[in-house]
Amino acid sequence: MSASRLRRVAVLVLDGAKPLDVGIPAQVFTTRASMPYEVRVCGAAPGPVTGGDGLSYSVSHGLDALAWADIVFVPGYRFPDRDDPPRAVLDALVAAHGRGARLAAISTGAFALAATGLLDGKRATTHWHYARALAARHPLVRLDENVLFVDEGSVLTSAGAASGIDLCLHILRRDLGVAASNHAARRLVAAPYRSGGQAQYVPRSVPEPLGERFAATREWALHQLGEPLTLEALAGHAAVSPRTFSRRFAEDTGYTPMQWVMRARIDVARELLERSQRSVEQIAADVGLGTGANLRLHFQRILGTTPSEYRRTFTRGG
Repeated sequence: MSASRLRRVAVLVLDGAKPLDVGIPAQVFTTRASMPYEVRVCGAAPGPVTGGDGLSYSVSHGLDALAWADIVFVPGYRFPDRDDPPRAVLDALVAAHGRGARLAAISTGAFALAATGLLDGKRATTHWHYARALAARHPLVRLDENVLFVDEGSVLTSAGAASGIDLCLHILRRDLGVAASNHAARRLVAAPYRSGGQAQYVPRSVPEPLGERFAATREWALHQLGEPLTLEALAGHAAVSPRTFSRRFAEDTGYTPMQWVMRARIDVARELLERSQRSVEQIAADVGLGTGANLRLHFQRILGTTPSEYRRTFTRGG
């Protein structure tokens, strides 16, 4: 996808909209020289919208913005399990999707997408507090409670408000590549990629004292990707046994330690492909994969494309 094409983003503010959910896509995709996006904040009609948590909104655009947009964000809103959004809103979402727009829900915005029927038979997520309500209200949705976001191509959903950042950065990676999403993450002072699931944020009766230690080990590993990294080395840094490290790491992130290391290496390789002229062989050595053949193998397995095609995609027109 060409990085130079302007993409149009609509942020749909429904009654009771959560302030952080509204602000995340508006800020991430705000129009600036380095970001080929134009953002319009809209509602069911232009004018005031009563928000949640003591805030209200004055929006300049109505549902015409959904007919204009390439991406429509639906922020979370209060009491999503009580009433569906107005029929005109649901019809506008269906029409936008029908002409090719991507629909992306943050937190309880998933209820609005589910009410359109566009999530029927598809994987989706929402805030863990409302997961059972979504499953009961929309039983045809294949609910996944243990992820930060779900990408089903033209419909995307995310968990709680902060995971809206993860979803936005994921969309940036899809549209513009890893370098652009990492730049946005630095601007937001956010993690460029969180591999864990929202299960780690659900209240637990037993504290998890090793969480911070493992976070430090992941940070250390990111600076060692060009070197041999073994399970024993990772466990040694965390000062636990390899068996304990493997079990707890998988609980925290959803990946085995070596799966996580491989994905981190592929992410660094993606950025080098986008931002440098280094050969595939050189990049493979830089990220600790040894040979170009090894890089190609894992690149294809994880991303479904080749390093050369990836480079062409994210340098064409950039």
